[in-house]
Amino acid sequence: MRLNDIRDNAGARKGRMRVGRGIGSGKGKTSARGQKGQKARSGVAIKGFEGGQMPLHMRLPKRGFNNPFGKDYAEVNTGMIQKFIDAGKLDTKADITEETLRAAGLVRGGKDGVRLLGKGGFSAKVKIAVTGATKGAIAAVEAAGGSVEVAPPATPEHEKKLARREANKAARAAKAG
Repeated sequence: MRLNDIRDNAGARKGRMRVGRGIGSGKGKTSARGQKGQKARSGVAIKGFEGGQMPLHMRLPKRGFNNPFGKDYAEVNTGMIQKFIDAGKLDTKADITEETLRAAGLVRGGKDGVRLLGKGGFSAKVKIAVTGATKGAIAAVEAAGGSVEVAPPATPEHEKKLARREANKAARAAKAG
């Protein structure tokens, strides 16, 4: 067998139906669109249109809101960390950081960091460094003889903006006076 002998399986690639090419094709004249009407015309987009009746997505009430300041944490339970330690995927001699959790495949996503939750048993004596942790998780790790290091929260953008504004005011006052 050579590269030029390689073919797809029979029926793996089906050609598109060419419509409007004569009555012998079975898809001629109206091109399988039926007779007249809005859907027989070009440029029709009527998703969710219910013939003038109030559409379902408008009949249902709005609910909740999207918090623009909400944090997106990847969550990990103490029980899962213990499971990975027992399986040898995490090393207890070194500190367990967000990077080691990601490398072990225990954590995915969470653009604002990793949050430790206290579900499941924990018995390993390790130092864990994460962005956030619940009181129960900290208690569980410390009861096993380990420690949890929670990173200080990042300064919010509006506070940085206020600090810059004050610094600029002070600079202008020093320049003028």
